[in-house]
Amino acid sequence: MPKAIKVRSARIAMFSVPLVALLSGAAYAEPKVVSGPAGDPQCMTLWSADTQFLQYPKKEGPYRIALANGYIANTWRIQMVQTAKAYASQPDVAAKLKEFKVVSTGEDVPAQISAINNFIDAGYDAIVVNAQNPTAFGPVIKRAKEAGVILVAFDNTLDTKDAINVNVDQKGLGVIWADWLVKHMPNGGKVLEVRGVAGTSVDTDRHNGIKETLDASGKKFNVMEVVGKWDDSVAQKATADAIATNGPFDGITAQGGDTGVVQAMMDAKHPFVPFGGETENGFRKLCAAHAADGLKCASAGTGPAQVAVAIKTAIAALEGQVVPQAVKLPTALVQDPDFKEGEDYYPKQSDNFFVGNSFPTCGINFTAQEIMGQTKENQ
Repeated sequence: MPKAIKVRSARIAMFSVPLVALLSGAAYAEPKVVSGPAGDPQCMTLWSADTQFLQYPKKEGPYRIALANGYIANTWRIQMVQTAKAYASQPDVAAKLKEFKVVSTGEDVPAQISAINNFIDAGYDAIVVNAQNPTAFGPVIKRAKEAGVILVAFDNTLDTKDAINVNVDQKGLGVIWADWLVKHMPNGGKVLEVRGVAGTSVDTDRHNGIKETLDASGKKFNVMEVVGKWDDSVAQKATADAIATNGPFDGITAQGGDTGVVQAMMDAKHPFVPFGGETENGFRKLCAAHAADGLKCASAGTGPAQVAVAIKTAIAALEGQVVPQAVKLPTALVQDPDFKEGEDYYPKQSDNFFVGNSFPTCGINFTAQEIMGQTKENQ
């Protein structure tokens, strides 16, 4: 063979393997749009009537799955990571996993994207992500698709149809809390809104639900916003500062860190007022204890166990089961005067424990001991 031909052949050979790998990865990553129903229709409820059903090519297990978390500095995220580890260690789930990896990268969006890229490069089969920003992940979503890696986003979801999204109606939670204030503040009034982590889809959606509902009520509401980062200590300080500079308030709504918010009210001897908030055990304990004093609460949210639904959905997709592109989870809700001890709140459990952390229709139920026995650390 002439030397020039040999060189040309070598170059073709050098590029053909990666090219074939890329093409086969892209073909694998492209799911079929099918008619449904979902492989587990009781668990994987359609987000809306126009949500598509997807079916990925079946891949033989056991699987390598990673959790790429962002923010970690509050009790919900800590419990979420613990719940993920508890779910992955259950015998029937563990039998399907070759490896389960957890990384939390904080509020640094590029760091979270880099972590996902690393998991793609390492050949993981699926990545479950709580996205720090819903719109910044375009390039890494494309890389995952080309590499045949299934992305499942939950809680803070991704603004794409090239990933599976699992979530509660976050805007709907804001609507629930604001409706509660509208109902219990007949003349409108001054509201303190304690927000979450800026830039996340959850904070934006919940805030929009609150704002639109109050604006549409026909009543005059004067709303002061502070940032609580869904954390008791941060929310407590933000609330204390707001009371000192702009109080008193006629109603309060908070996305998380609610136990700290109530504690700030008590420390400042602020009158108890109607409160629309999350599902922390401590918050619910205080709502039950002080209802007669004016702390009339609506407690609504979704437990950190939604991460388990996301992992379950990732495994189902890898197994070739039909899954919705967007899964809607039920909301855990209890309102005054219906707080029941031992069901809606647990006096002997930690204040930081989020109640309603199960999804029975998905076969996902955890005891506090199962969750608290896990660590929050990367693994």
